[in-house]
Amino acid sequence: MTEDERTPGRPHVTLQDVARRAGVSLATASRVLNGTTQVRADLRERVLAASGELAYTPNAHAQALAGSSSMAIGVICHDVSDPYFASIARGVMRTAAEHGLMVMLASTFRDPAREIEYIAMLRAQRARAILLIGSGFEDRDWERSMGAELEHYQRAGGRVAVVSRHRTLKADAVLPQNREGAAELARTLVGLGHRDFAVLTGPRLLTTVADRLGGFADALAEAGIELPEDRVIEAGFTRDGGYAAAERLLNGGDLPTCVFAVTDVMAIGALAAFRDHGVDVPGQVSLAGFDDIPIVRDLTPPLTTVALPLDLMGERVMELAVREPASRRSRVERIKGEVVLRSSTAAPRQRR
Repeated sequence: MTEDERTPGRPHVTLQDVARRAGVSLATASRVLNGTTQVRADLRERVLAASGELAYTPNAHAQALAGSSSMAIGVICHDVSDPYFASIARGVMRTAAEHGLMVMLASTFRDPAREIEYIAMLRAQRARAILLIGSGFEDRDWERSMGAELEHYQRAGGRVAVVSRHRTLKADAVLPQNREGAAELARTLVGLGHRDFAVLTGPRLLTTVADRLGGFADALAEAGIELPEDRVIEAGFTRDGGYAAAERLLNGGDLPTCVFAVTDVMAIGALAAFRDHGVDVPGQVSLAGFDDIPIVRDLTPPLTTVALPLDLMGERVMELAVREPASRRSRVERIKGEVVLRSSTAAPRQRR
């Protein structure tokens, strides 16, 4: 029992109370009070002053998490409501349970600054390992900040593993073959007879988008097919983003014969937009996605996609985090995608 709990009538003061009194983020307050990294002198003084004024002391639960015996694994993903991340998280949690570990899950909603803040919080909590599930960002400043946070954490004995490509991070990785999978999908669609394409993408600063778009466009170029810039439509990496991108395509004039959405979630939104505007799939336009999340085989029509073993990817990244490496070199496990043809794609109809 803590002193706060033993003293009748005394309010329990949390770290969030300290952060609020000092006017800083929760992560900054945590860094100061745990001494895990350097913080600006003025911020440090504000946090220490607030801590003293509030008579803050960590409770027993927080102290246990901060100990070297922590059984907590931190998992940071872009959006756990996205079936892609939910499926990977399921694999992570199943493997963590087999090792007697608890998983703390956080969603960044693709905010690079929030991702770094969560890393700082998990460092302060002395999480045994940190898993980054999702694309890195094509941003050198983010890479430097993220690398610095993780380097301090790893030097203190923490383990880091990632799913998807992070250009400069020194960490074990499970890498889906996004570029190769998208290229193989393009070749398959060209083999059906398509020559006129559009691509619906998420933000291009995400490495996953860059790889899938790049692989698809390169394979088309190898077949002598140009992908015009105005046929690459960027929107949110969500179902609603896919819907909006498809509407922009519909409002732009003649439809291509085939549309590639760089994720299944965007493809689901595009399919809804086509249906709402009376466009037949695949009669008027073929549609393909990427990931093979569970729901896409039950759509009408079922979605052509590039299948990734999402549960297995979660298991593999968790195993990397708990398995001691044989050397100091980062371990990389490459996961191949498989093109799955379903009824959302067909040979293009002859146009009059």
